[in-house]
Formats: sequence, C-alpha cells, structure tokens
Amino acid sequence: MSIDTDTPLVRRLRAAGCVFAEDEARLLLEAATTPAALDTLVARRVAGEPLEQVLGWAEFRGLRIHLDPGVFVPRRRTQLLVDQAVRLAPHGAVAVDLCCGSGAVGAALAAELDLAELHAADLDPAAVRCARRNLPGHVHEGDLYDALPQQLRGRVDILVANVPYVPTGAVGLMPPEARLHEPRLALDGGTDGLHIARCFVTGAPAWLAPDGHLLVETSERQAPHLLRTATDAGLTARVVTSDDLDATAIVASRGGPGRTPPRCASG
Repeated sequence: MSIDTDTPLVRRLRAAGCVFAEDEARLLLEAATTPAALDTLVARRVAGEPLEQVLGWAEFRGLRIHLDPGVFVPRRRTQLLVDQAVRLAPHGAVAVDLCCGSGAVGAALAAELDLAELHAADLDPAAVRCARRNLPGHVHEGDLYDALPQQLRGRVDILVANVPYVPTGAVGLMPPEARLHEPRLALDGGTDGLHIARCFVTGAPAWLAPDGHLLVETSERQAPHLLRTATDAGLTARVVTSDDLDATAIVASRGGPGRTPPRCASG
C-alpha cells in the first residue's frame, strides 16, 4: 500500500515526532479494521506508545512477534545473539532464552535451528504470557536460573540472554517510548548496568553442557568488565561486535571448572 506523504494522518504522525511517518501510517492503516479503530491506534501512537505495542507485533529476523502493551520491544541489535547462536549450535541443541521478554530470540532460534528442546524464562508475568504465544517450547516464570527445571542442569548447548543493562542512573535519560511504556525491570541493570549480567554469567557453568555456549548482549563500554566476569567464572570468553547492528555481546564456553559462583538475585 502506497501512502501519500501529505495526508492528515502522515502530518499528524510527523508532528508527533515519528521520523518514518509514512511507513507508520501504512502499518496503522493495515492494522485498523474500522475508522474508529484507526483513530484509537493513532491516538495511542501520538501519545508516545511504541509502534510495535500499538500494532500488537514486532518484526524480528523476518518473524512477526506478538507483543502486548507494556512488554519490552525486541531491538534489531539483539539479532547479533541469534547470528552467533546459529553459528555455534550443534544439531539437536538444547537452547535456553533467559530474560526472554516477548520470546523474540527464542522464536528466532526455533525458526533457524533444529532444536531438541527450547526453554525460555522471564520474571515479568506479562512477558511470560506474551512469550507463550510466540514460542513452541516451554516458557517459565521466575528469576533467572530459579525459573528453570533442574533437569536442564549441565545439558544446555545454547544459553542466551538479553539482560537489562542500562545503569540505574541512565534509565531516566532513555527515550520516553522505552522509559514510559516498557517495564523498568527489563531496562534497569543496577548501578553500573551489570548486576543482572553478572548473575547470568556466573550462574552459567552449572547449566551449560560440556561444549555449551553462553551469549549475552551488553554495551561496548561494559564488555571488558563482563568479559572478566566470564573468565573468573571459568569460562573461555570473547567479545563480538556488529557495526551494522550497532551491537556488542559476550560469547563464552565451558573452559574449566572456574570458581563456585555466588548466589545472585536479579532484583
């Protein structure tokens, strides 16, 4: 559907700060079943709600991911985790997606890999409900590894997480779409942004298979610190980046017994 660049709808979206107003207008028109429904959708978008939450879905690696209001919107940069996982996963892998949000990463892994098992987990009940609509595997509610069934210990080939990693003091500086319409627990990573990431990394050795891999999104500034955490946990780790996606991640594998990781909560 082509959209006139000077319609009232496009002008209204552009005035609200929507950079890609023509594209958004087309998507909103396609989503609306009646003129009244269109008015409601446009009003939500103009008020600052993320387009993906307004539409009820987000595009991620060619998949249409169901998205409820108030659930974290999957970012394009997180595709780096999937890129790396696809390269590393063995045939018939057991995969786990922690801090899964809507389940976008897990859904992409299920679509692109021949998995024997897929598990996902999140602390947010709204995210869990959303992920259960998107994932063919098991979705658990709980705090990081506490959410997982014990029979997964030592069996996970691909352990992936897009943890919250924004420092607490920087959450208020985020765009309104994120800080007003996404759950804070999906954004706030603690004082230095690495609290939950450290818990994820230090807890991983007990869950990874002997040749298993851990993948976690982070920032360029935080990467050296998280790399050191992985090494201290007995993992063989490296930093991977993508200029195209503007993304940074830590990829690690079992490299020795390491030290006993501390008990860690994500709150």
